[in-house]
Amino acid sequence: MSRWNVKGKVVLITGAARGIGAGLARRMAARGAKVALVGLEPDQLKRVAAECGPDAAWWETDVTSWEALEKTVGEVVQHFGGIDVVVANAGIAATGFTRSIDRASFERVIEVDLLGVWRTVRVCLPQLIERRGYALIVSSLAAIVHIPGNAAYSAAKAGVEAFANSLRAEVRHLGVSVGVAHPTWIATDMVNSVDKHPVFGALRTGTPGLLSKTYPLSVAVDLLEEGIGKRSRAIHVPGWTGVLKLFRALLPRVVELGSRSFLPAADKAAIEDIAERGEQEASIVGPGGRADLESRG
Repeated sequence: MSRWNVKGKVVLITGAARGIGAGLARRMAARGAKVALVGLEPDQLKRVAAECGPDAAWWETDVTSWEALEKTVGEVVQHFGGIDVVVANAGIAATGFTRSIDRASFERVIEVDLLGVWRTVRVCLPQLIERRGYALIVSSLAAIVHIPGNAAYSAAKAGVEAFANSLRAEVRHLGVSVGVAHPTWIATDMVNSVDKHPVFGALRTGTPGLLSKTYPLSVAVDLLEEGIGKRSRAIHVPGWTGVLKLFRALLPRVVELGSRSFLPAADKAAIEDIAERGEQEASIVGPGGRADLESRG
């Protein structure tokens, strides 16, 4: 397939203040794209936009708000003339077992990571249809492998994968391509925060084999850039995550059997952590989660 040149194209990226979103924004700008950075941390967004150069601009926006998204997308179109690519990347995480996790934190993950993606894509679709563009929806390895303590994130990321697959069939005849990305653990502020969690950090890093390996940010940026250039329907970060899709029917049982030895002690430790720090503090993960909490007062 011939490569799609992003030079001169307008690329809107949510969750662009840090991590994969910021890294991809820098890469797209380096390839000559006009970049619209959307997120919650204005100082971070301003810094990344400056690094991207004169054809970049930023908007502080909550992707769960229809009104904020519609205003932002309208301003992006006014500023750049349209939108060719939307990367629905904004996401937060909360960790904890279902019986004890902070209820509001669990539900906010669903709202940001699933409903925020749907709202972003819906608002941007008229522009993508007009320009026969490309929507890249960032899911996760968590959509494929559902580990204990990650129920909210897994549910949201599995949901956005299903959403992307339905959307792809719906808009193909309109000239719009839809891709879904499945990154594994990437060295971002979110993952680094998970690793520092007094209970769930040890569970993650102690998982055997590739499932606990953390990859450099450049691995994700390289593969996402390549996927955008090909208007790929699926981007696996790295490639072995795609192989796991072939074994989905078996994976829940494998996870269940593998976790039996450590779950009782981890469940007890989680309850103790909540008693010490409180439900909310024990559940929130990373600067993005905190920024989202602060944005809601």
